[in-house]
Amino acid sequence: MIAAERSSALAVAVHDVEQGSFARVAEIRRWLTEHGVDRVTLLVIPAAYQRPIGMHAPLALWLRDRVAHGDAVAQHGFSHRVVSHPHWPRKLLAQWQAGEAAEFPGLGGDQAARRVASGRRVLGDLDLDPHGFVAPGYAYTPELRRLLADSFDWFADLRCIRTRWDGEIRARALCLGSSTSLKRMLSPTAVRALSLIPGEVMRIDVHPVDFDHPLHVATLEWLLERAGRRQAVTYDELID
Repeated sequence: MIAAERSSALAVAVHDVEQGSFARVAEIRRWLTEHGVDRVTLLVIPAAYQRPIGMHAPLALWLRDRVAHGDAVAQHGFSHRVVSHPHWPRKLLAQWQAGEAAEFPGLGGDQAARRVASGRRVLGDLDLDPHGFVAPGYAYTPELRRLLADSFDWFADLRCIRTRWDGEIRARALCLGSSTSLKRMLSPTAVRALSLIPGEVMRIDVHPVDFDHPLHVATLEWLLERAGRRQAVTYDELID
């Protein structure tokens, strides 16, 4: 997608898609359709709580159907849970970024590579082919970034979408925080302010837990209204 088209693009990503969140995620996808969003990127956790998604699980069937209707699937870590704690002060930053979902900080390069490969294999076995990756909580390590740059068409952090061929697409993720009371209180105002800063693409992140908080839902509705006539695209389409 050329830069001029990106300037009118809306990229919505639904985070934390896994078997336990499936019912809520399906409701969110219908809600987005009602708000005029006909294409989204679904960030799928391949093995939440170390339980891989089964080929015939309702979630797997639904994901294949959504891809057939224009959505895209991206890999969202492997288990989306902390498996090793980094040293201070990275531990403090990881806790702020993702809490118990900070899967990759503290892991060595080989450990990270095994988890990424295992997750990709699970999704491949479901007849899903993820071209992109988003680390849980956007908590990356240098080793993980190098690995993803060589193995995926794109990966996204809070600031931009990094692509294998075109460098980066500058677009900050409009992401509400729910892990602490402070984030729940401050993030709606912060996200509204950040949405006023120009970028190549308007990126909106939606988490299942957002729908436990009326102010978060109201903020998402405000963002989608602000998106106006922007064209909804998947992250995969942004780099085509």
